[in-house]
Amino acid sequence: MNMHLKIMAVAISLLIFLFPVLKVTAQTGKFDTTVKMNDQGYRVECNNKNADQNDVKLISIGLPVNNTIPSFKVQGKVLKALIDDMNDDGLPDLAICVYSGTNNELGAVMAISYNADKSFQPIYFPDIYLDAKIRDGYKGHDEFSNLTGTLLRKFPIYLPGDTTKPTGGIRTVQYKAMMDNGHLSFKVLRSFDVKQ
Repeated sequence: MNMHLKIMAVAISLLIFLFPVLKVTAQTGKFDTTVKMNDQGYRVECNNKNADQNDVKLISIGLPVNNTIPSFKVQGKVLKALIDDMNDDGLPDLAICVYSGTNNELGAVMAISYNADKSFQPIYFPDIYLDAKIRDGYKGHDEFSNLTGTLLRKFPIYLPGDTTKPTGGIRTVQYKAMMDNGHLSFKVLRSFDVKQ
């Protein structure tokens, strides 16, 4: 009986130790998902083998196209894909959420727009470090989502003196895809902070 309890204790200890490792592995393994808007959308595949650079393959679903979507490389790992009409043309656009950094804490977006002429074009996503107001207190841990044709980015705000735990609340930035000098780019519609 005593030996049985010792074996159980060792087994539980191993599970407690291994669970966080298994969780991290699952989050950064191969990414393969399909996102749709009505009957049209994209399948997004990424092996996520490397910490710094990976190949992404896209397959269009239900979209009449004149050309194929080329495979491309991303600086980091793909952990999420979103679909929405982000430029108000009634057609499905794709946002791929890419994470880099020591613990995949720094988020960015690679996006493409499907056009009425049955072709694709990139939607440029701004570097957060180029916007002094938005980058203030930023140390990553981004969460991306979509809301009625816009892209939302949320992240915790680190105040001076914060080391591991942020105490400044949460910042939300809302972006919209707009034409800018002949190119589609995400522009900030608004940003706001919520204290916790």
